[in-house]
Amino acid sequence: QVQLVETGGGLVQAGGSLRLSCAASGRTFSNYAMGWFRQAPGKERDIVAAIGGSATRYYADSVKGRFTISRDNAENSVYLQMNSLKPEDTAVYYCAAAPSRYIPTTRSSYKYWGQGTQVTVSS
Repeated sequence: QVQLVETGGGLVQAGGSLRLSCAASGRTFSNYAMGWFRQAPGKERDIVAAIGGSATRYYADSVKGRFTISRDNAENSVYLQMNSLKPEDTAVYYCAAAPSRYIPTTRSSYKYWGQGTQVTVSS
């Protein structure tokens, strides 16, 4: 079992930055791919970024060049640095874990989910 807790969401103006953190419990954190998903009102939950156990990374086209995902296996944590935020980035952001050393991009591959943290970008 993996428990995930996200923090760092908030209200920011367009062009600003936020750093989301996800703290995970578990003794085999390095064996999981970690992902960030987001869900805007009335929209489906979509992958934003993911990082594998080998530190390979995936980014959705909409956030490439603006967001950076990283992980600290010693601290069982994953982070999402979000820069140059846009109003369309407004969503609830979820941390998720998949039992894979590679990077799944499908929602069903992620077996553990945090409760989400709200990110609101004002114009």
